[in-house]
Order: sequence, then C-alpha cells, then structure tokens
Amino acid sequence: MPSPEGMRGATPADALETMKILILGAGVVGSTIAERLAREPENEVTVVDLDAGILRNVHERMDVRTVAGHASHPGILDHAGAGDADLIAALTGNDEVNMVACQVIHSRYREHEPGARARTKIARLRYTQYNDVKALFGPHGLPVDVVITPEDLVTRHVEQLIRYPGASQVMEFSDGGALLLSAQAQAGAWLVGKTPAALAENNVQGRIAAIYRSGRPQTVNGETSIQNGDEVFFVAGENQVRQLLGGLRPERQEVRSIMVAGGGNIGLKVAERLQSRFQVKLIERSAERAQQVAERLSRVIVLHGDATHEELLIEENIERMDAFVALTEADESNLLAAGLAKRAGCKRVMALANRPAYATLAGQMGIDVPISPDQIAVSELLRHMRHGDVVKVHSLRFGRAEAIEGVVHGEAGNDALVGRAVGEINLPHGTSISAIVREGELLPLARETTVRDEDHVILFMTNPRAKAQVEQLFETGA
Repeated sequence: MPSPEGMRGATPADALETMKILILGAGVVGSTIAERLAREPENEVTVVDLDAGILRNVHERMDVRTVAGHASHPGILDHAGAGDADLIAALTGNDEVNMVACQVIHSRYREHEPGARARTKIARLRYTQYNDVKALFGPHGLPVDVVITPEDLVTRHVEQLIRYPGASQVMEFSDGGALLLSAQAQAGAWLVGKTPAALAENNVQGRIAAIYRSGRPQTVNGETSIQNGDEVFFVAGENQVRQLLGGLRPERQEVRSIMVAGGGNIGLKVAERLQSRFQVKLIERSAERAQQVAERLSRVIVLHGDATHEELLIEENIERMDAFVALTEADESNLLAAGLAKRAGCKRVMALANRPAYATLAGQMGIDVPISPDQIAVSELLRHMRHGDVVKVHSLRFGRAEAIEGVVHGEAGNDALVGRAVGEINLPHGTSISAIVREGELLPLARETTVRDEDHVILFMTNPRAKAQVEQLFETGA
C-alpha cells in the first residue's frame, strides 16, 4: 500500500495559508470529510458528484463549492479546479473511477515535471485485492499516494474490540506504543466514585483523557470524580489496559467464543483473523457463499442460515457466546440480529451500522458497540489532510471530538512545546495533553514532564474548532 510520506510537500508551511481540497464523491464519507474540512477557514473545498440533488443538499449545509459531473472526466476535473488543488480525495463508490481520476489528474496537470505543483492524491478502494497486485501503485504504477481500504480498517477495528472486551472504542497511536480506549463506567468498579488520582494509588499507569456525562464533556482535573454511566476515554500502554478497564467495569470479561453474522468480505476477514485464537462460528444466509467460506476457513464452524432468526441463535447456544458481531451488508439485519443475540443472553454484541442514525439507534436497542465504517474511514482520511507533522487522527463522537498525534520539532525556548513542562503549556480551550511517547516508549505523564524535540504528543480535543491552533503546534518552530 502506498505510504503517506510523500504528503508533506503538499502541506503549507503556514497553517493559515489557503489549502485547496478537491473531494470526488459526495456520499457519506465524502460529505462528512467536506463538512469537517469546510469548518476550517484555511481550507477551500470543492465537491464533485454525479447527483445534482445530493450536491444541493451539500451546498445548503456547508460552505463548499460543488460541481455536478463524472469524477474522472477531464472536463469536469478542469471545471472543479483540479489543476490548482493541493489535495485530491477520490471517494466515490466506484474503485475504478477513483483510480482513473487520480491517473487523469496526474497526467493532465503534468505534476511530474520540475517546478509543478506538488499535490496529494488519495483513493478509497473497496475491493481489497487491488492492494495485492504488485507495483499497481507507486512510481511505476498508478499515481495514487494514499490508499484507504474500508474493509481492512473495519476488520482491524473489530479485532481490537474483541481483544479488549469492555471497550467501546480502541485506537492506536505510535505504532501501538499507546492506546486510547473508551468504556462506560459501571457501578461497583473500583474507579467509579473516585478521582483520577486513584489510578496512581492502585499502581496503574495511565491517564484519563476525557469524561463524557449525559453526552457532555466534563472538566478533568484532580477533583473530577468518575460516575456510573460516564463514558471515559483513557490512554495507556498495552500492558495496563486490562487494569484500567477493570477499574471501570466490575466484571472481568474474557472472550473465548465468538459468533459472526455475515460471510461477506468483512465477515470473512474478521473470522479469518480471529480463528487462530478463539472458537468462531459464522452464520451466512447464502448457501453458496457459506460453502465458499467453509472451504477457506478450516477452523471456523460455518452455518447456513439467517442470523435474524432467533430460533437459530438459540439452537447454536448464543447465550454461551462471549461476543456476537453482526457484519452483513444490511444495517437493518445487523441491528435486528445483534438485538436478538443480546436478548437471548449473549454477553457482548456489536453491529455494523453504515448510517449514522442507525448507530444512534443501536445504543437504544441495548447493542454494546455500533461499528461505523464511515467514521473509521473518516479518521484515516483526516490524518492525511492535516497541517504540520500530524501522524494520526481519530474522529470521535461523530466528529464532536478528536484525538491527534503529532511529532514536535524545534528548540527549547523557541517553540510552543519543546523544552516546556506539560503544566506550563498553553493549549486552546477544550484541548489537553493525554500522552507523550518518546522513542517508542509511553512516558509517565505529570505536570513536570518536559517535552523534547521529536516527541510524539497525543492531544484530546473536545472542541474540534481548535484544530488549526493545535496543528500549528506540530510545525517546525511553532
């Protein structure tokens, strides 16, 4: 897969310099990205889509320019200003259109010539086997700088949720050197009713990054107590995660057996990744597809049936399963199957929900974790669209919060972060330092901890409007 390293040339040195962004495709991911980027005054966003009705809706909701037409047609790209764009994100629902659009832009605007504008081209590809074709992308292949594959991202996300039972979100920073997790606090756990200081008292190395109560962010300081029902975000090293989760949830959860509903591409990949460590059953509605999956997954019990039939779930002992994951292509089926599994006694249920409204509905149905492929893809896209040396971005709470990892550069006394203690750093309202990773190691964080050049600093923002100020911190000599 192409590396994002070549992107830095497309990022303006001054965060207030206009960045021209062209988004091809106004589906859920495209429109969400456009809306997020259009909020930032330094961005000039244009959206291209075939559907004029969708574009009208986009134009009414956000300050962007829209162009109706085919995303890979040279004339449409000319009209949309592709020749002047700093960044192009090809996010249509057609892989071939996305790849051809990147090729047309590369060839038509002669970016390979000396002195030509350096631009970054991102393509979303649903068909994962394109990544298996050697040299398809890169210097001697298609000119795509960054490939986003939603299926792989969702597979990794589900795997992490299974690995850390009790967490509703798991996000990696610094190649796994630090993890940001969220979990709902439950009465009876040792951290509930106590302040963050209880972590050190129980010899647990970690930091509370944010607390949401009734959907609203709370100020986190030495006097903040964690209450039953709070959504708590915390940062910790891998070896401390289970202790922290135990502090928020009284019952220790272990996962041994998993049932997967849906043998499509995502369901197949998830079962394939889990089969070596867990007992996995997979239910597939199509007899032909069930046979194909069974031939590929020798360690998985593959059942031909409909996961929305409660009788089948009960017959397969769903009440003894530690986890149930609904990953079919139909949101409605996923919600129904997960709801039935929960009612039948499964300890923990998850459901794939593409539409944001369904993700909200999932919580009301008692589903433990709604999985939003679009939000996962948005997080991956955002890290390639940031100013400064930002290496990771996670979009949280449907865009109302963000966690950002950036690398600081500079000299002590001549920089906003380098050489300064955490307690004396001025950050925008709603922004806090959650962790510092130095040479791959997560540091114990205190007010006296001093930031050094090349440190990876992880920030949590409950106020996403402060992005521009935050990104400036990761520019050389900020």
